[in-house]
Amino acid sequence: MRAVVQRVTRARVDVGCETVGEIGTGLMVLLGVTHDDTAEAATRLAAKIWNLRILRDERSAEEVGAGILVVSQFTLYGDTRKGRRPTWTAAAPGAVAEPLYAEFCSALRRLGATVAEGVFGADMQITLTNDGPTTLVLEV
Repeated sequence: MRAVVQRVTRARVDVGCETVGEIGTGLMVLLGVTHDDTAEAATRLAAKIWNLRILRDERSAEEVGAGILVVSQFTLYGDTRKGRRPTWTAAAPGAVAEPLYAEFCSALRRLGATVAEGVFGADMQITLTNDGPTTLVLEV
């Protein structure tokens, strides 16, 4: 499981003309799932992100009650080593990835996070203001 985590002052995801998820100050998480990921990995990654001290004054989302916007992102497993066209074979198919995406979001909520979400598999438009900028890539 791979996540790109950005510290934001605001973030929003739209599908068509409708805003489906939005947060103020907090974390924007792009989440990619690969074939051998598990629910346990989703839970571990959620806890890592919730407690990660990357907000202002070295505080975590847990400490300040920051929101987290999670968007599924299979392209995080794109392979561009050969040719000019990425391959997506390392990304888990939707039937595998969607339940793990849902488990990741549920794990954050069980920890106490306010979670906003994109729509799995949808064509989404993301608007955000990166704070810092601060962006990290995490893998479990």
